[in-house]
Amino acid sequence: MEKPKFMSKCLVLVALLIACLIINNVESQLTTDYYANTCPNLFWIVRRQMFNALMNEMRIAASLLRLHFHDCFVNSGGPAWQVLLGRRDGLVANRTGANVRLPSPLDDVDQIIAKFAAVGLNITDVVSLSGGHTIGLARCAVFSSRLSNFSSTGSPDPILDASMVTSLQSLCPTSGDGNATTSLDVNSTYRFDNHYFDNLLNNKGLLFSDQVLFSGNNATSTTKSLVQAYSQDSALFFRNFANSMINMGNISPLTGSEGQIRRNCRVVN
Repeated sequence: MEKPKFMSKCLVLVALLIACLIINNVESQLTTDYYANTCPNLFWIVRRQMFNALMNEMRIAASLLRLHFHDCFVNSGGPAWQVLLGRRDGLVANRTGANVRLPSPLDDVDQIIAKFAAVGLNITDVVSLSGGHTIGLARCAVFSSRLSNFSSTGSPDPILDASMVTSLQSLCPTSGDGNATTSLDVNSTYRFDNHYFDNLLNNKGLLFSDQVLFSGNNATSTTKSLVQAYSQDSALFFRNFANSMINMGNISPLTGSEGQIRRNCRVVN
């Protein structure tokens, strides 16, 4: 990947967004037409830049989904939806909030549901947004606990498909540094589809927090039926994913004069 070229495109895009925000009228809520007067071509500009970025590095799609997930939870290829605009940047970086509020790859289904409920999201949102793992990669460090001595048993996670255990043990030896990566959605790494849910039905969910949506102790009364429905109906998954992305974007947004518009996304002005 040509990182300098990719970063320059991102910086141009960020600069454009900052300029639009600075000259925009103050709004009190998120709207789809936030930039209608100041940057009427914003959607097409962003779409073009992101398409070019994807051509250089497909993983950026999963990274952007993860960024949206982190930002909304902490500070407040397939489906399409109208994005609500006008969300401003926070004044602090909340590492403690991230560690406490964000679902962990080791959480069971009840813990995941509780963390979603704490920010106003429901079980449909849990399963739909988890389906974002249909694209992207994960490091060995976040799932290697399933490959040996799972829950202090001295053996791998018995739910994880045996052939998958073997291949993952080869990729992630106990002597490794945990930085090797593999697909979150086995056999469908870069395609946004419902294959992720097929994996769960076949005990091939890479993360413990993914597989428990189908196999967890309380999944039958909460998430299992949706996993089954999405595996059979990609259109239903796409619709619900789009709605859940909108719901997540509405978690306590900073609007109007709240927060700030960062000139450098990494630091407060």
